[in-house]
Amino acid sequence: MSTGETVTVRFFAAAEEAAGVDEAARPLAEGETLRDVIDGLVRAAPALAGVLCTCSYLRNGVAVRDARLPLEPGDVVDVLPPFSGG
Repeated sequence: MSTGETVTVRFFAAAEEAAGVDEAARPLAEGETLRDVIDGLVRAAPALAGVLCTCSYLRNGVAVRDARLPLEPGDVVDVLPPFSGG
Protein backbone atom coordinates (compact mmCIF):
# COMPACT_ATOMS: atom_id res chain seq x y z
CA MET A 1 0.00 0.00 0.00
CA SER A 2 1.41 3.38 -0.91
CA THR A 3 1.32 6.44 1.30
CA GLY A 4 -1.93 8.37 1.29
CA GLU A 5 -4.26 5.44 0.67
CA THR A 6 -6.70 6.08 3.47
CA VAL A 7 -10.37 6.32 4.18
CA THR A 8 -11.75 8.86 6.62
CA VAL A 9 -14.19 7.49 9.18
CA ARG A 10 -16.41 10.01 10.95
CA PHE A 11 -18.19 8.95 14.13
CA PHE A 12 -21.42 10.48 15.41
CA ALA A 13 -23.32 10.33 18.74
CA ALA A 14 -22.79 7.01 20.59
CA ALA A 15 -20.21 5.86 18.02
CA GLU A 16 -18.13 8.96 18.72
CA GLU A 17 -18.38 8.31 22.44
CA ALA A 18 -17.29 4.67 22.05
CA ALA A 19 -14.46 5.54 19.63
CA GLY A 20 -13.22 8.42 21.76
CA VAL A 21 -12.74 10.54 18.62
CA ASP A 22 -15.03 12.16 16.10
CA GLU A 23 -12.90 11.29 13.07
CA ALA A 24 -10.09 8.92 12.14
CA ALA A 25 -8.05 8.26 9.01
CA ARG A 26 -7.67 4.52 8.45
CA PRO A 27 -5.22 2.85 6.08
CA LEU A 28 -6.97 1.23 3.14
CA ALA A 29 -5.59 -1.80 1.32
CA GLU A 30 -6.59 -2.49 -2.27
CA GLY A 31 -9.93 -4.27 -2.43
CA GLU A 32 -10.85 -3.57 1.17
CA THR A 33 -14.55 -3.34 1.89
CA LEU A 34 -16.60 -1.44 4.39
CA ARG A 35 -16.89 -4.71 6.39
CA ASP A 36 -13.06 -4.92 6.53
CA VAL A 37 -12.85 -1.35 7.84
CA ILE A 38 -15.57 -2.02 10.44
CA ASP A 39 -13.77 -5.16 11.61
CA GLY A 40 -10.51 -3.20 11.89
CA LEU A 41 -12.22 -0.51 13.95
CA VAL A 42 -13.52 -3.13 16.38
CA ARG A 43 -10.06 -4.71 16.67
CA ALA A 44 -8.56 -1.30 17.45
CA ALA A 45 -11.32 -0.25 19.88
CA PRO A 46 -13.33 -3.22 21.22
CA ALA A 47 -15.80 -0.81 22.89
CA LEU A 48 -17.11 -0.07 19.39
CA ALA A 49 -18.37 -3.63 18.85
CA GLY A 50 -21.71 -3.11 20.57
CA VAL A 51 -22.31 0.19 18.80
CA LEU A 52 -21.20 -0.58 15.25
CA CYS A 53 -23.54 -3.55 14.89
CA THR A 54 -26.52 -1.18 15.21
CA CYS A 55 -25.19 1.62 12.99
CA SER A 56 -26.00 2.78 9.52
CA TYR A 57 -23.20 3.84 7.21
CA LEU A 58 -22.80 6.48 4.54
CA ARG A 59 -20.05 6.42 1.92
CA ASN A 60 -19.44 9.90 0.55
CA GLY A 61 -22.91 10.91 1.71
CA VAL A 62 -24.75 7.93 0.17
CA ALA A 63 -26.33 5.17 2.30
CA VAL A 64 -24.49 1.86 2.13
CA ARG A 65 -26.77 -1.17 1.94
CA ASP A 66 -24.04 -3.80 1.45
CA ALA A 67 -20.95 -3.83 3.70
CA ARG A 68 -19.12 -5.84 1.01
CA LEU A 69 -18.91 -2.60 -0.96
CA PRO A 70 -15.27 -1.97 -1.93
CA LEU A 71 -13.95 1.35 -0.70
CA GLU A 72 -11.64 3.71 -2.57
CA PRO A 73 -8.81 5.86 -1.21
CA GLY A 74 -10.19 9.22 -0.13
CA ASP A 75 -13.67 7.91 0.65
CA VAL A 76 -15.44 9.32 3.71
CA VAL A 77 -17.46 6.86 5.78
CA ASP A 78 -19.98 8.24 8.26
CA VAL A 79 -20.93 5.98 11.18
CA LEU A 80 -24.48 6.77 12.27
CA PRO A 81 -25.97 5.10 15.35
CA PRO A 82 -29.75 4.87 15.56
CA PHE A 83 -31.28 8.21 16.45
CA SER A 84 -34.45 8.74 18.40
CA GLY A 85 -36.56 11.77 18.79
CA GLY A 86 -39.96 13.23 18.52
